[in-house]
Amino acid sequence: MRRRSSSLAAAALLALAATPALAATASLPPPDPAVRLSPGATAYRIGPMDTLDVNVSQLPELTKTVEVDPSGKILMPLIGQIQAAGRTPEQLSDDIATALKAKYMKNPIVVVSVKDANGEKVTVDGAVTKPGVYPLQGPTTLLEAVALASGPDPRLANPHRVAIFRTIDGQRRSAFYDLAQIREGRAPDPTVYGNDIVVVDQSGAKSFMQNFQGGSVLGLLGMVLRPW
Repeated sequence: MRRRSSSLAAAALLALAATPALAATASLPPPDPAVRLSPGATAYRIGPMDTLDVNVSQLPELTKTVEVDPSGKILMPLIGQIQAAGRTPEQLSDDIATALKAKYMKNPIVVVSVKDANGEKVTVDGAVTKPGVYPLQGPTTLLEAVALASGPDPRLANPHRVAIFRTIDGQRRSAFYDLAQIREGRAPDPTVYGNDIVVVDQSGAKSFMQNFQGGSVLGLLGMVLRPW
């Protein structure tokens, strides 16, 4: 039943992308600034439950791995609690360096990096082997996102029609990609960001687009808007 609901939701998303009001674009820009980007991207903002590596070159005892607590803070020796959520790794590095400079060191060199971005997830649905919600462990491409779901279903998938859904300027937008061409190096492999939804269409007569274009799409909208 869960797989059935997942397939219906994926079908509704793909059908929505074919309607004139929400037609798929040739490519997608990055998400809204308020949406945190994939780890490693310049604008990535740390979130609760992320795991960070903190390196203080002059004080090895302060070099450690820390987890951001649910309130968005980390606990550092000498400094105490410091706000991490909402800050980029570069900004948090500066915050820690400033706190150390105020009392303990002249010119501290601090480097913060994201080890595990537990708050960043992508939904992979449709004709894939294991549809689900997967954490992003670093900069991720479309090929890598589909691989998280153990790849396209060899019996059902249409690798020439894979959609990415993303919120841009407060609206859900979409773009279709040819996974086969990407694999062969004949098309670029686009970046997938946290909160994106990737949907692999079905092949032939079972195509989501063929089955759900028309009035039946609206009846599935409630399923699309809920986690599946």
